Amino acid sequence: MEFKGEDNFFRQITAGQPRPIIIAGPCSAESEEQVMQTALALHEQRVDMFRAGIWKPRSRPNSFEGIGLQGLQWLGRVKRELGMRVSTEVATARHVEEALKQEIDVLWIGARTTVNPFAVQEIADALKGANVPVMVKNPVNPDLALWIGALERVYNAGITDVAAIHRGFSNYERSKYRNVPFWQIPIELKSKFRSLPLIVDPSHIAGNRELLLPVAQKALDLGYDGIMLESHPDPANALSDPEQQVTPAGLKEILAKLQVRKTTYDDQELINRAEKLRLQIDEADQQILRALTRRMELVEQIGHYKKQNNVQILQISRWKEIFRSRPDWAKELGMNPDFVAELYRLIHTESIRIQTRILNGDS
Repeated sequence: MEFKGEDNFFRQITAGQPRPIIIAGPCSAESEEQVMQTALALHEQRVDMFRAGIWKPRSRPNSFEGIGLQGLQWLGRVKRELGMRVSTEVATARHVEEALKQEIDVLWIGARTTVNPFAVQEIADALKGANVPVMVKNPVNPDLALWIGALERVYNAGITDVAAIHRGFSNYERSKYRNVPFWQIPIELKSKFRSLPLIVDPSHIAGNRELLLPVAQKALDLGYDGIMLESHPDPANALSDPEQQVTPAGLKEILAKLQVRKTTYDDQELINRAEKLRLQIDEADQQILRALTRRMELVEQIGHYKKQNNVQILQISRWKEIFRSRPDWAKELGMNPDFVAELYRLIHTESIRIQTRILNGDS
């Protein structure tokens, strides 16, 4: 896929300005008054695009599932009267057809849809021949291939103004986030498609107002192109996701606190110093890899020893000891114990693979 570069619709919105794209609006369009009240407040803040959900795919059937077609007319009014770009989520071919009739500026495909290639293909087929930018949210589960597949289906339908939205991933482990960011996944996506605009959705990642600013700031620090935030005039009484929405005044405060970093060094002395540090990092990485090589050699020796003595691969007591002690060692050294625990999960997985190969006689 060759996405548009600087002439991409999403990049043109802020062309020549050192700031991210700002997309904001209520989780759901609830009434014409609510939509217009929010849009007017956001228009005064010069938000780049107004967003609102019209059809809401909810986890439970008795939840508010969106206002439907009537909401498209309200978005049309925002566009006509305020001159704002408007965007909404589509989950079926019919949604696409109705949104295009109302000349909605930008469509997005939600996380629950992205996870289903059949549904994405249906939407892609409906988009053929259309000239509308499309944003694709990551799937609910942490699967980069599914995310790329959805982007490919939209691109193959002839839509080249495409952006990806990072809204976090479902996770069974306890977390302070509603949807865990797993930042490495969107970073890998960006490394594969450098011209693809990447937008963060702190509202769905955080799930609460207190975390919106730090999540948005981290995304900007990682070079994201835009931010999508949910804003409602009365969040406490919102019909969907009240905890993660902020008032327009709250949104203004968040945006004022965000810092946009420079994309590169602009001083030769800083460039030279950074290059020296990078060389030292390269040397440290080589030392780490040599140590890992030595560790895996020891794992192979243990694997052969277990095979000779007919001992099973997984030793639960040893497994627990590793995952208890290594984060403790990391903490003593001033490192993040959670990072080290995750690292040792990967190391342990590779150790099991190596010992399984040996036990099965593949070496």
